Amino acid sequence: MPRAPSKGPKSPASTQEPAWSIPSLREPRYSQSLERGLAILSCFTPKRPVLGIADIADELGMSRSTTHRYVITLVALGYLEQGPSRKYRLGLRVTDLGMAALNSTGLREHAHGYLEELRQRSSYTVSLAVLDGPEILYVDRARSFRRGQGASNGDVTIGSRLPVYCTATGKLLLASLPEAYQRELIASLKLSKHGPNTITSKRALREELDEVLEASFAVDDEELAKDVYAIAVPVRNAAREVVAAVDIAAPSSMISLGELVDALGPHLISTADRISARLGYRRDDEQD
Repeated sequence: MPRAPSKGPKSPASTQEPAWSIPSLREPRYSQSLERGLAILSCFTPKRPVLGIADIADELGMSRSTTHRYVITLVALGYLEQGPSRKYRLGLRVTDLGMAALNSTGLREHAHGYLEELRQRSSYTVSLAVLDGPEILYVDRARSFRRGQGASNGDVTIGSRLPVYCTATGKLLLASLPEAYQRELIASLKLSKHGPNTITSKRALREELDEVLEASFAVDDEELAKDVYAIAVPVRNAAREVVAAVDIAAPSSMISLGELVDALGPHLISTADRISARLGYRRDDEQD
């Protein structure tokens, strides 16, 4: 356990509408270029997070030269980024749109009351975060009211980003990624030391992620900062996908990492389960 105890290309002669075409929406002011750009972004899914030009062109029935032109534009605008393998994945501008969508669909609204309840029960800082490429992005945060917990609070606020590899939330979300995307993302990381126990070896990081995946929780054992512990567990949606993570952080002067896991871990899991239920997730024993 973690340290703490295709579709083929369409024929050019085909008269069938391409996959990205929506004829019913067309009118004189309709922008086919915008439609194509959005269709390219829609090709990227949790199961296919990294795609090449040929993959996208075949999926949409577009020529490779046209696809490449659109992709280069989306890269320049920040909606796509090119990885080490010269393939593409969604960029940070898409994350910004996703955050706006999360806010509008009520992720924070669903979660905030539960975060506050756990903060009151534990007296420690509780946070909700999502994956943002090589970083985590804080969606909501209920700060500790305890005196002396400033070290674990730091300057982190809603909208703050932290490295994915040295935070409990980041490792939990990284471990939950599809294997190909996880491998690509780890390859792009530069592991630098933040706390006394920061993982700086990619092999060690991969081994840790295997343990996190098996245990369904992750810990931060002074990896982000000295004297700060944290534990994180997943939040899932109706499709059983990990879409966010909830964590609880505390100073080492107030609680040991083992106590944090054993005493507060069950309460953290309960909080995450209730948020997940609000998003439509059902455990195996709740399925019809």
